[in-house]
Amino acid sequence: MPAIDRTRLGLMIEAERATHTSRTASSLAAFDAADHLLGRVPMTWMNKWTGGYPLYLARAHGNRVTDIDGNEYVDFALGDTGSMAGHSPAPTIAAVQERIGDLGGITTMMPSLDAEWVGAELTRRFGMPLWSFSLTATDANRWALRIARMVTGRPKVMAFSYCYHGSVDETFVVMGADGRTEPRGGNVGPAVHVSETTRVAEFNDLASVEAGLAHGDVAVLVMEPALTNIGIVLPEPGFLEAVRALCTEYGTLLLIDETHTISAGPGGCTALWDLHPDIFVIGKSIGGGIPCGAYGITEAVAAQIRAHAEADLVDVGGVGGTLAGNVLSTAAMRATLGKVLTDAAFAHMVSLATRFTEGVEQTLSEFDVPWSIVQLGARTEYRFTSPAPRTGTESAAAHDDEIEEYLHLYMSNRGVLMTPFHNMALMCPDTTAVDVDLHTRLFREAVVALMTP
Repeated sequence: MPAIDRTRLGLMIEAERATHTSRTASSLAAFDAADHLLGRVPMTWMNKWTGGYPLYLARAHGNRVTDIDGNEYVDFALGDTGSMAGHSPAPTIAAVQERIGDLGGITTMMPSLDAEWVGAELTRRFGMPLWSFSLTATDANRWALRIARMVTGRPKVMAFSYCYHGSVDETFVVMGADGRTEPRGGNVGPAVHVSETTRVAEFNDLASVEAGLAHGDVAVLVMEPALTNIGIVLPEPGFLEAVRALCTEYGTLLLIDETHTISAGPGGCTALWDLHPDIFVIGKSIGGGIPCGAYGITEAVAAQIRAHAEADLVDVGGVGGTLAGNVLSTAAMRATLGKVLTDAAFAHMVSLATRFTEGVEQTLSEFDVPWSIVQLGARTEYRFTSPAPRTGTESAAAHDDEIEEYLHLYMSNRGVLMTPFHNMALMCPDTTAVDVDLHTRLFREAVVALMTP
C-alpha cells in the first residue's frame, strides 16, 4: 500500500463531514439547542462520535438504530457491549414490564427471588460461588478493590498499561519509559498521583508483572484476560496461567474483569480458557441494557471478609449503594442470561464475527494494507498496524485519529455504525450475514478510496 496522502485524506474527511451534516441536520439542531447539558450531551463521552456531534436516537431494536432524521443504521457498536443482547430483547422487555407493571416495585431495598437465580447462573458460567450486585461494572470494580485491600492488608493494586476498568482511579495508568507508574492522560481530578495507589505492568510481559508483585504491597492485580479498550490485545500462550501463578506466589489476589471479554463465549474467557480468579467482575451486557453489574468471590475470599468483624459492609463501609441489586435489574439479568445470551446465541454471534474478520482480512491482503484485525469471540477490531500489537503501549502507538474518523464517517454515512472511540464491531443475536457483508463491502470501498491517487 502506498503511503497515505494526508492532505488528500483531510479533504476526504471534509467531504464525509459535509455528507454527515446534510443527512443528520436534526441531530445537529438538537445538539446546538442543548444549552443545559455539560458538553451539550447527557454524558460527556457522547462527544466521541465522529462528525462533531452525536446522532440523536429515535428508536432502536435488535441490531438496528434509527436517528431523529430517519436514517437507519446497522449497529455494530451495541452500546460498547451494553447492548450485546441486542436493543430491547423481547424476553428482557417482558420481564421488566412485568416487574414494573403486574408485580410492581423497582427500588424497595428488598430482594426478589430473581437475585438467587442470577447468582446461581453466574456461578454456573464463571465459577465464582458467591455474588454481590452493583449498577455498573465500574462500581463492582471499585468495591472489589476495597475488599481486596481489606482482606490482604496491603495498600496497592496492580493494573496493566492502557487497561480499562471503568472510571476507577487506580486503573488510569500507563507505563513510563523507564517502567515507572504514570497516569493515563486525561484523568480528571485524581485524589492522588496514581503511583501512590497502583503499580503498573505491561500486558504479555511477565517480567513487569513479577517486578511489581515482588514489592509485597500489592493487594490485587486487576485485569481483563484480553485488553479491549485500546484495540483487542490477546494474551500470548501461557501468559494468563503464569500471571495466576505469580499472584499465588506473592500473595496477591487476582481480579478478572470480563465486562467486555464476555464476548468470548457464554462464560467469557474464564470458562473458555479455564481461568481461576479470586474475584470476578461483570457488567453491562448481562442486563440487556438495564443498568447492572456484579462481582463474584471465592469461598476463601469470603472467609477472609468474615474475619473482619469491624468492616461495616451493611452500612457505611464504602461498599454498596441504595439502588444496587434492585429488583428491576435482577429481573432483567435473569431474563437476559436465561433467554437471550444463550449458548446458541453465542455460537451465532461468534460465527458472524469470524465472517466479519475474514472479510476485513481479505481486503487487507488484497491491497497489502499494513493493518491488522483481532477477534475475541463475538467481538472484533481493526488496528492501523501490522502485526497486531502485543501490549497496550504498542496498541496505543498504533492509533490514528484521521484514519479512524474517515472510516467511521464513511461507514455511518452509508448506514453502518462502528463503536465511537474504537474500531470495534460487536455481534448480537439479531445480527445477520447480510449485515456483516455490508460492512465488508464498505470497508473495501473505503480502503480503495483511501489508496487511490
